Amino acid sequence: MITGLISSCGTEYETSSITGWDYNNPKNGGFQKVPYTEQETGPGLILIEGGSFTMGRVEQDVTYENHNVPRRVTVSSFYLDETEISNYHWCEYMYWVSRTYTEYPMIYKKSLPDTLSWREKLGFNEKYVDYYLRHPAYRDYPVVGVSWNQANEFCRWRSDRVNEYILIREGILLMNPNQQNEPFTTDAYMAGQYEQGLNPQGQIANLDPSKGGYDPTTGKLKLKNLATRNVKMSDGIILPRYRLPTEAEWEFAAYGLIGNTIDERVIEKRIYPWDGHWVRNPQENFQGDMLANFVRGRGDYMGVSGHLNDNADITAPVFSYWPNDYGLYNMAGNVSEWVLDVYRPLTSEDADEFRPFRGNVFKTKVLNAGGAIDEKYNTTIYDIDGIEQYVTEFKAERDEKVAKGVRTYGYVTKSRLDSVEKELLLVIDQYIKDAKVLLKNKQIIEASGKIQEIFDQVFEDFELQVEQDPSLSGYAISISPMLRSGMSDYILNTPGNVKMREVTAEENMKRSNYRIADNIDYLDGDLKSSLKHPGDPDYNGPKIDELNSGKFN
Repeated sequence: MITGLISSCGTEYETSSITGWDYNNPKNGGFQKVPYTEQETGPGLILIEGGSFTMGRVEQDVTYENHNVPRRVTVSSFYLDETEISNYHWCEYMYWVSRTYTEYPMIYKKSLPDTLSWREKLGFNEKYVDYYLRHPAYRDYPVVGVSWNQANEFCRWRSDRVNEYILIREGILLMNPNQQNEPFTTDAYMAGQYEQGLNPQGQIANLDPSKGGYDPTTGKLKLKNLATRNVKMSDGIILPRYRLPTEAEWEFAAYGLIGNTIDERVIEKRIYPWDGHWVRNPQENFQGDMLANFVRGRGDYMGVSGHLNDNADITAPVFSYWPNDYGLYNMAGNVSEWVLDVYRPLTSEDADEFRPFRGNVFKTKVLNAGGAIDEKYNTTIYDIDGIEQYVTEFKAERDEKVAKGVRTYGYVTKSRLDSVEKELLLVIDQYIKDAKVLLKNKQIIEASGKIQEIFDQVFEDFELQVEQDPSLSGYAISISPMLRSGMSDYILNTPGNVKMREVTAEENMKRSNYRIADNIDYLDGDLKSSLKHPGDPDYNGPKIDELNSGKFN
């Protein structure tokens, strides 16, 4: 690997067209220009050629909601999965999480889909609750019950696994399946904070002569003594991060208008991923067959026995039906799919025309006092404010003090708190208060450590106390498993990830293109996330009059 990236003696180097200095020549400083043709296509992806299209409704707005106004936008070319993510893909993800984070089982709990999403009050779907996710009969069916946060975590995990595989394939990393609590992450590797799986014989040569191999007293360079370095993004080996598609990208890919394009004209618009206003195949050989998995009518989910037309009473396997003109399956019907955007009814009026998106939260890596990238996390980081709110709502619901109709957690069993449970919750409250004090002092890791003690110590002490108390013989412990599960939803970061923080206004005072979020209009999504806006009960941002007066800016 080292000798493969530098030129041998007697070989002419490519020179810079602006300075005349050699590229890839350690004697000229070693600025490197690697061979590159195009980006490798990641597993399961299809390249979607971008372009301009009319985004929004294509039929009359009969309800007059006016929240999907047609507008012309442009999206760049991008990659998209050929199919929906299947149960087997998600089980692979969960297996990796459970095997890797052995000391943090709550991370595995956070990855579990909500299998209870199958339940209906007046329908019997328990077999799907029990079997749909893991039974091999459903392995090629799309995963359901996945939250937006879980989908984003899956994308981050997939980015790291794909890049780890590429580096192993290229001989830069060694196969290392035993990464308990310190897995490979792309950002940590590129920051020089992942060393346990490096292949000493496969590292890339560092052509900077000041790092080794060059003797300034003699002016001689020994190639075998050159230092080595990690792969950089500029080497073209590592793939960019996986993410959810934006709403514009998803809609563009779903229509597949590339099949209706002649020269620079779209000859026919679409309301489905196929031509026409119908959902049945008009071709002679397949006439009448459903083109996607829809509910065909009231009480008709799959057709008539003897000729099950769409053959899917629930979801259908991810490779079912005909793909659209990009080769993408099930871009209509089957299951709903997440996009990256935050929803606002009036986004169509103020979003950018180029790559429109709403929901930016700009982040940057945390630096230490010396200006270098700070050490990666070696523990789990929690959303302490979120946990505090969850525990407060849990206590109110558990004690049936919530008014009917107020949002509560469906998995909380309704029965009044007893004295034993109240004692546990008092202890948890104290740990949360201690964590908030540490958080106020910007001791984020220490604050999360307090929350971790609840999982590792408080729950276990509570269960041991109940077992050893003769007066509580036969007492059924139900509260701690519920709290474990609920609090696991508030994990912000896991061991092995590089520390990130949100960009602040004060560090960008002289940047004219910097925008401050106000959570309501086109500036939305910079300093704060755009999940809440004025009028929401728990909104804590600037008031409407402050926004209008410009005081927030």
